[in-house]
Amino acid sequence: MSARRADNRESPDESAASSRSSAARKLVTDAATSARMSKQRRADTAPELALRRELHRAGLRYFVDRPPIKGQRRRADVVFPRLRIAVYVDGCFWHRCPDHATDPKNNAQWWADKLAGNVARDRATDIALTAAGWAVIRVWEHEDPQAAAERITALVKRSKPDP
Repeated sequence: MSARRADNRESPDESAASSRSSAARKLVTDAATSARMSKQRRADTAPELALRRELHRAGLRYFVDRPPIKGQRRRADVVFPRLRIAVYVDGCFWHRCPDHATDPKNNAQWWADKLAGNVARDRATDIALTAAGWAVIRVWEHEDPQAAAERITALVKRSKPDP
């Protein structure tokens, strides 16, 4: 007789064995790593605040942490909706900066998949926004905020209609 019941449901013994094996596959992190990761900010990071200060100093007004397109789940860090400009401040670790990306040693495959997914989502967002007529600017966290603000200001000035 097979280990499976005739109605293709697992027996209680199989179910317990299955849950033990899935528990063994779960991501295991130590307490210090878990505490450090829980403190990671999603919005209002130091690079974002520095860039926003420079943009404000340049006289620009914008929306913060907002989806450029209504109904879209992906939020831009700085948005100029009338001009259709979306600015993203990307962290070097989370978005795989070509200069500063690092590969965690613990749970290496899980992290590789996670970070590759972040990059793929970034590219998909860029494509969707561009197709909808938006300009997308990506700023790395290590970039000089003043230089990044100058790049954004130049685009804003080029995009503004003449009065």
